Amino acid sequence: MNTQTELLEYPFESLSYNLLPGVTDYECIKHHLKLKNTSQFRTEVGTINDHVHIKDIRVEENRFFKYQIIKPKGKTSSKKVIFLFHGFNERDWTKYLPWAEAICKGTGNPVVLFPLAFHMQRAPKYWSSKRDMYKLSEERKKKYPNIINSTLSNVAISMRLHAMPQRFIYSGLQTYHDIIQLIEEFKSGKNPDISKDFQFDIFAYSIGGFLSQILKLTNYNTYFSNTKLCLFCSGTTFNRFSSVSKFILDSEANVALYSFLIEHFDKFLKKDNLLKHYILEDHLEGEVLHCMLDYQKKRDFREALLKKHEDQIYAITLKKDAVIPSFEIINTLKGAYRDINIKVDELDFDRDYTHENPFPSNLTSNAQVAKDFDLVFNKVCDFFNA
Repeated sequence: MNTQTELLEYPFESLSYNLLPGVTDYECIKHHLKLKNTSQFRTEVGTINDHVHIKDIRVEENRFFKYQIIKPKGKTSSKKVIFLFHGFNERDWTKYLPWAEAICKGTGNPVVLFPLAFHMQRAPKYWSSKRDMYKLSEERKKKYPNIINSTLSNVAISMRLHAMPQRFIYSGLQTYHDIIQLIEEFKSGKNPDISKDFQFDIFAYSIGGFLSQILKLTNYNTYFSNTKLCLFCSGTTFNRFSSVSKFILDSEANVALYSFLIEHFDKFLKKDNLLKHYILEDHLEGEVLHCMLDYQKKRDFREALLKKHEDQIYAITLKKDAVIPSFEIINTLKGAYRDINIKVDELDFDRDYTHENPFPSNLTSNAQVAKDFDLVFNKVCDFFNA
């Protein structure tokens, strides 16, 4: 941190952790409904090591953790904050601290760094142990000789999603409810640095943008009515991502996830009481999540929601992004008939970059990286300040 900003930490307990797989009896609080979990806990596919395949509900780090706020030094009881949501399979905040700082300085508002379920500080340390994960990745390559991009960086998340793809939905729903819980804690005055009558905007990157679109379009309790949403390298439906990357997922996990969420989702919903309830039975967040999975399905529903909020959403895409391609973001956000007036700025840096690392710190041409960084975050701050 520099002399203008400070980084503070606050404890959080996720009250919606009981949505997660690992028990047989569930209760939907909204409907006062007891639900039996009819799907098996996991398949043996992809499993090697039980320190990775622990029951989700028992991961203490995912239930009790700390979130951070970067704020202007000396500023108390802020009336405006910006949430920053990170990408898929991220383990620490190093990449994002300069982003948060740029937004904090450019807007004068605190930036809340809140981790997605089972990411960042919400995952067991073991899943990040280079030595252990290297060994697991080597075992996984033996088990699946044709596997592509299995690495120590992605083996834990790949094995967990390979064995149980519905984890993607459950951890997404948990995070969705965590954010709402956090907003309600702020509104009740639980955080001394944030005013009870605060307003908030969202900056979201990659899969964090997927989550933030669900939050914005569901607009729980009208909390998000005035929220501006800035998407960076994000904004498309799930089936238009290319997630096979040494930093995101290996090919076996990607196939399992795609098969579950896109090709056979309707069949799985019939078999799984719990998922069926949260996706199809009077949970708007489930319906919005559903419409964000497959570009072709529920398109009219999705596009009507995007149109309703078109003035409050802005996206910055990168032309050479191979994970979430720029044209796919445009297809989703502007609609099949290009009748949604969401502003999308496509940028292309005059250097090498990737989706996972748009601003590499190890490049010799650091002046160019700094220039590109300023270009992006000036646009972000202009959008929030307008």
